[in-house]
Amino acid sequence: MAAVRRYVGTFYDSIRWDGFEFRPGDIIIAAPPKCGTTWTQMICALLVLQEPDLPLPLDTVAPWIDMVIRARTVVFAELQAQTHRRFIKTHTPLDGIPNDPAVTYICVGRDPRDVALSIDRHIDNMDIGAFLTARQRAAAIDGIELGPLRRQPPRPDGERDRFWQWVDDETPSTQIGSSLRRTVEHLQTFLDAADDLDVACLHYDDLKADLEGQMRQLAGRLGIDVDEHRWPRLVQAATFESMRSRADTIVPCGGEQWIDPAAFFNRGTSGQWRDLLDDADLARYAARVRALASDDLLEWVHREAID
Repeated sequence: MAAVRRYVGTFYDSIRWDGFEFRPGDIIIAAPPKCGTTWTQMICALLVLQEPDLPLPLDTVAPWIDMVIRARTVVFAELQAQTHRRFIKTHTPLDGIPNDPAVTYICVGRDPRDVALSIDRHIDNMDIGAFLTARQRAAAIDGIELGPLRRQPPRPDGERDRFWQWVDDETPSTQIGSSLRRTVEHLQTFLDAADDLDVACLHYDDLKADLEGQMRQLAGRLGIDVDEHRWPRLVQAATFESMRSRADTIVPCGGEQWIDPAAFFNRGTSGQWRDLLDDADLARYAARVRALASDDLLEWVHREAID
């Protein structure tokens, strides 16, 4: 089934999926930003390739089709040339990418309050000039003309104010990379399709609590057999510490796009919002998120009552 909505922003465009041909068994890693996408890419790379050292940078082995800083023609050619089971990244909700019953979709959720703090640090770590230069270079290779950039609202100075800017942003999900609305609407598209497509839903906190157990469970879901002696090295390679030590080859878009590639992985902990939000803030957040998401989604993504 073809995508029904187009999601487009400064650095991504879901229309880049047009014309892409799936293979049976393809794995689509589809999470909102800062929910564990890169982590899940790494896990899939380790399960599929079954070696702790990747043959190429992660964003080449598991490319991000929507990201406009790599030429679409190059990305398609790389995917066409792959002979292993393919695993592909996207930050686009399910209604913006092709739906295929022969494909496994992995959606990853995280407490949106943690997402808000993580995206705030993520923006601070971006080398915007490098991203824009790469965007222009990719467009030239693809032979397309770039449109004007959408004007971004100024970021407030205080961390709490930036949190609320992210939570209260009313920009339509089709036009923004990350907000509370975009995060929960993205997750909802996958939860709603779980009965019709092969959708596996992971949670960031489960990966933190039991990485090996989650990797073994995902391997079973994907029908991948792993010899028992390989597990310790594969699990170690999927830890934050290991990924941080190899950040230049693991982070999205290559190390040159970030002020500090290792900082992309930061602390990776949950619940940091507890030091920022008081009871009044939590009540305000609860009212906002309840207006955007179903009860089932709220219960799953927060892992606690939201009231």
